[in-house]
Amino acid sequence: MFTGIVTAKGRVRSISGDSQRRFEIEAPYDPDGIAMGASIAHAGACLTVVGKGRTGEGCWFAVDVSPETLSLTTLGSWREGDAINLERALALGEELGGHLVTGHVDGIGELVGRRDDGDWIVLTVKPPATLNKFIARKGSITVDGVSLTVNGVTDETFDLMIIPHTADVTTLGALQIGAHVNLEVDLMARYAARLSEFSPT
Repeated sequence: MFTGIVTAKGRVRSISGDSQRRFEIEAPYDPDGIAMGASIAHAGACLTVVGKGRTGEGCWFAVDVSPETLSLTTLGSWREGDAINLERALALGEELGGHLVTGHVDGIGELVGRRDDGDWIVLTVKPPATLNKFIARKGSITVDGVSLTVNGVTDETFDLMIIPHTADVTTLGALQIGAHVNLEVDLMARYAARLSEFSPT
């Protein structure tokens, strides 16, 4: 489990494979603190560490990605040098600063609007139509691994207000219109929608 609070911006160091890919990621983490088999969220997608090593200012680690994950997330379009949001798995007793996030991407959204509002950035995202019922104003959503509050919704889009700190420490500040992002809807919204499908017998 995760919280959607990004702990580092990593960089894709190398890519190998075709239908199944291995990514090596550079990050400012201490490699001694990363166990083999550890779960780390990459732009919102939970992946397992299968190799690691030390670099001058941190570490590199390797993750294997299945064809399904490549096709259902933005990971299939990653290129060497791309920046990605990283989050270590939540440990019991740690502060839950965002909201409960599973690291299982529900769909890919498209950035269809971006404008400045003072020091803030307003992003407008078009999600897959199947996710619209889970997205509510003032509800939570995870965008490329970042826990955010939905500020407005229409029948086809939702708006996010990105504070300067979030723009600086995540990849969201660099997003431009046409970019694609991984989306994970709020667990509570998902279960509430599922319960509403059943009527008393």
